[in-house]
Amino acid sequence: MSELHFPGNCLKGSRPILSFDATFDTQPYLLVIKELLMHIFSVPKGARKSKPFVDHVMGFTLADGKIWIRCFQINEAEISKADAKTNGDSTAANKAKSPKGGRSETKISLTEIGPRFVLTPIVVLESSFGGPVIYENKEFVSPNQVRSDLRLSKAGRYARRSEAGVESKVKKRELGLRSGEGRRVREGDELEERVLFA
Repeated sequence: MSELHFPGNCLKGSRPILSFDATFDTQPYLLVIKELLMHIFSVPKGARKSKPFVDHVMGFTLADGKIWIRCFQINEAEISKADAKTNGDSTAANKAKSPKGGRSETKISLTEIGPRFVLTPIVVLESSFGGPVIYENKEFVSPNQVRSDLRLSKAGRYARRSEAGVESKVKKRELGLRSGEGRRVREGDELEERVLFA
């Protein structure tokens, strides 16, 4: 649960840097997916209500046939003299001194801010909602199919139980164990064959 606690944050309206895994350039259908994700998540530079700076990164990774999307905040911190001395870099300590009009060195790190989600490509078609299939995931099983199979297995159990009940009734009837049915014949019945054809 602690993994879901994202301490970072980014400003509203800021533009993300899109970072794609190198595997997106290996297959043609992955190139199509990469282009689609770029059109969805990238913000044009002069777009209305967008800020003129970048403060977060969106990472797209392909693993196990799924696309993992994670968002990170870009943290910039100035390198202090103590940090530079612990690293043993005297030049970094000199650079950390900010001369007049100059900029000091900064340490850049990434903090995950969420959301984190996974996409499973099922099918890629040539045109929107139709056309020839470019890619189809043969390993994908629909959750509806899983639920349907589960219902059929439960229905099969019910059918077996009901058939067993019917079979037991038939056996009891044949053996005459049920009252008023089977081989037992009431004595003195006027419509009995022995009485009618005697």
